Amino acid sequence: MTVAPDSLAAALTATSVAVAAAVLLSAFWDRGAGARRVAGRAATALLCLLTAVAAAGIWVNRQVDTWTSWSALLGRDPAADATAPAAGPGGGRVVTLTVAGAASGLTLHVAAYLPAAYDRQPTERFPVVEALHGYPGSPAAWLNRLAAARHLDQEISAGRMAPTVVLFPPQTPSPLLDTECTNLVHGPQAETFLTVDVPAAAAAQLRVRTDRAGWGLIGYSAGGYCATNLALRHPDRYAAAASLSGYADPGITVGDGSEHTLNDDRWRLRHLPPPAVALYLSSGRADRKAHHDTETLRCLARAPLAVTTAYVDGGGHSMSVWEAAEDPAFDWLSGWLGRPVAAT
Repeated sequence: MTVAPDSLAAALTATSVAVAAAVLLSAFWDRGAGARRVAGRAATALLCLLTAVAAAGIWVNRQVDTWTSWSALLGRDPAADATAPAAGPGGGRVVTLTVAGAASGLTLHVAAYLPAAYDRQPTERFPVVEALHGYPGSPAAWLNRLAAARHLDQEISAGRMAPTVVLFPPQTPSPLLDTECTNLVHGPQAETFLTVDVPAAAAAQLRVRTDRAGWGLIGYSAGGYCATNLALRHPDRYAAAASLSGYADPGITVGDGSEHTLNDDRWRLRHLPPPAVALYLSSGRADRKAHHDTETLRCLARAPLAVTTAYVDGGGHSMSVWEAAEDPAFDWLSGWLGRPVAAT
C-alpha cells in the first residue's frame, strides 16, 4: 500500500531520513583530505539540508492536507485531494462528484457527504451546505483533520441538525494558487465555479433543494472569508453562512482592485445596502486578525443582515479551534436553512 504524503508514516519516515543524514554528515565530516574532503562535506551537508526541508514540508502538509497523494503533489492528479474516506457504519457516506463547470471553465472533483436519511428517504430533497477549506489546504482537510463526516453524523443523529448534504469543493484548481474564492483577472474563476457550477452539478447529480432557503456556506480560515463574502455577494443563492476564523478581506490581489471594494466585506457593509442573509462569525479570542475582523463586521451589520458571533477562549488560528467550533456552526446553519422537502 502506498504511503500518502499526508500520513503519519510518511512524516516519521522523512524525519528518520533527516536524522540519518545528520549522522552521516557527522561521520563523513573529517573523512578524506583536500578536495575530496571538501566535496564530501558539501554533499553530505546538502543531503542534510534537503532531507530536513522535506521532513518539515511533510509535517506541515500533514497539518493542512494540501496534497493527499504523491500524484497530486507532482501535479498529475488534481482530483486526488477531493477523494474522501467513507463515513462510519450506520451514518452517512461520502461520494465524489465531477463538476464540469460550463460557466467557469473549471472541471474539478467535489466530495459530497450524504446523510443516512438520503438513502432511507428516497422521495426527499435535502438542504445543502458548501464547506470551504483554507489556504494552504484542500477539501480533504475537512474530512481528515476536521473529521466532518463523523461530526455531521453525530449532530444529525442527536437531532441538533437536519439531514443535510454537505459539499466539499476546492477553492482553487492549483494548490499553490490562492484564489480566496474570487474570480481572478486572467486567472481561475473560482467564485463562478462555487456559486454557479457547483450548485448546478449538485442539482443534476443529487437530490438536493435548489431554492436559496436550502443553501448555506461554511468555511475555516480563508474558507471563512469565502463563506461570508460569497453569502454577501450572492444573497439570491445562499440564506446563511458560517465563518470559522475568517477575515473581512481576501488579502490577495484580485486584479481589478475589488479586494479593496466589492470583495472587502467591510467596504460592502459601509457602502451597499445589507442583504437579507444570516452570518455566524466565530474565532479564537487569541486569533487577533480574525477576532478583530469578526468584531468589525458585527459592529457594521444592520438589518436585514443578521449576525451571530461566538468565540473560543484562548485558541489561535488552528485546526483545534475550528474543530471545537465545527458542531455549533453546523447546528446554527441548519437552524437557518430549510428542512428536507418532498421531491417533485
